[in-house]
Amino acid sequence: MTTVYTTRAKILLLAPMIAWLTAFLLLPYFFIFIQSFLQSDAFGNVVYSFTAESYIKIFSNKLYYFTLFKTLAMSCLVAVLCVILSLPLAYFIAFKVQSESRKTMLYTLIVLPFWVSYIVRAYSWKIILGQFGILNGFLMYTGIVSEPLSFILYSDFATIICLVYIFTPFVAIPIYTAFEQIPKSLVEASKDLGAGSWTTFTRVIIPLALPGIISGATFALVLTMGDFLAPILLGGPNTLFISNIVQNLFGTSNDKPLGSALGIVVLALIVLVLEVSTYFEKKYSSFKSS
Repeated sequence: MTTVYTTRAKILLLAPMIAWLTAFLLLPYFFIFIQSFLQSDAFGNVVYSFTAESYIKIFSNKLYYFTLFKTLAMSCLVAVLCVILSLPLAYFIAFKVQSESRKTMLYTLIVLPFWVSYIVRAYSWKIILGQFGILNGFLMYTGIVSEPLSFILYSDFATIICLVYIFTPFVAIPIYTAFEQIPKSLVEASKDLGAGSWTTFTRVIIPLALPGIISGATFALVLTMGDFLAPILLGGPNTLFISNIVQNLFGTSNDKPLGSALGIVVLALIVLVLEVSTYFEKKYSSFKSS
């Protein structure tokens, strides 16, 4: 039996979701956008005098635009590392594990970190990489080093390690889903035609799974762009993400117009990344369907 919904019924069904998005997404963004064109006095109070001073300051002050591009570069690095780690894992589960129960178990293990608080997971790396942490203890026990390495923690390296650990599940899941959707007959046909495992992987599996790979990499990139806890917990004084500056502008500095303007710039950059990602996803999805 087919149910036909009238236009009025569709509007009624969508009304709660539209109201929720409007109240908690669109209106806050609108207020932040308006606030980005205002000014702040010496006491941190917002002055209702419209100006583009905040945007001019962002693109003329090295601290802001350099940190923005550094955050984008580190986000791209995290996304690439997440994809490199996720590809063999997803490939093994999708093509090498035959039992459905084992696939379910391994998939559950990928999702399992989501059940633990972000702060707990990030702080655990502080314990591992600390001067007297697990890693230094192992290196000293095996005689590789004679004294603890103090440069590992509070660095870009520690921040990237933590972010890759946290966001790899967001990449592995869509890649695994893309692998599962590839017809096994195509893989078998490739091998029947004399292609080796590596050739089949690079010439058949990867091109067909590109939409899932792009989707996963976009997840990692966008989430890293907005992360501010990992740099605080594991980054040093030189490890500063753009989200940390936005947080400081709304908090310590109490310069809400500048913080709003920087937030709008970051939002615009993320929207641009999503548009590029969507374009390539559609491009390779059409290639797959053809």
